Amino acid sequence: MFWHMTRRIAEWIALIVLVMLSVTFWTDFAQASEDSVALMIEERAAAELGATLPDDSRIEIRLAAGAIETGNFVQEFWMDPKTGQFIANIMTDYGMPQRVWGVAVVTIEVPVPTRLILPDEIITADDITGVEMPVQRLGTFAVRSAEDVVGTQVRRMLAAGRPVPRQSIIPPKLVNRGEKVKIVFNQGGLSLTAKGRAMADAHLGQEIRVVNLSSNKTISAIARAQGVVEGDR
Repeated sequence: MFWHMTRRIAEWIALIVLVMLSVTFWTDFAQASEDSVALMIEERAAAELGATLPDDSRIEIRLAAGAIETGNFVQEFWMDPKTGQFIANIMTDYGMPQRVWGVAVVTIEVPVPTRLILPDEIITADDITGVEMPVQRLGTFAVRSAEDVVGTQVRRMLAAGRPVPRQSIIPPKLVNRGEKVKIVFNQGGLSLTAKGRAMADAHLGQEIRVVNLSSNKTISAIARAQGVVEGDR
């Protein structure tokens, strides 16, 4: 009787050990096969948006509170390209799907002022910094490249940390209304100069009216450099 009970106990212990080893194996296998849900959703969102994604943009996945963080693969996926809202079924361990939802936010780095910049100031590289912002917030009028901002002149006040509207900056003025300018006349190989007075502001390449102080006549001219215009004879 004693040996019989000892044998049964040994069989139960062996069975328990086998179950524990089996659970450990499948747990390790499941964990090894799982991946980040956010990463899987990002890949599906990128495929969904395709060529509409701006250059140098990235996708930030914001899952709803309580959503699972890991899974095996995306079984089904629905997304609104305009809002970035999505719903997905994630296949988890042992073939159990879990539904998750949230929003895929497309962001891009844009130049923003580091300080309040007033009208007529010239923007330098120290005046701006790059900040990641949602594309939906930028619209079509925000400047997206620092190269398009540095060296320009402020037309309307720019707030710190806000995108720069295209209509708020202009090429720097080379000529100011009422100031004296040098008028250059080029004809063939000859170059003549005269003093004049600008009747309007002008930036590079802009046409303005200038009074030739030698003849007291008003002529058309093109702004070419600081205080210099090219006259039309």
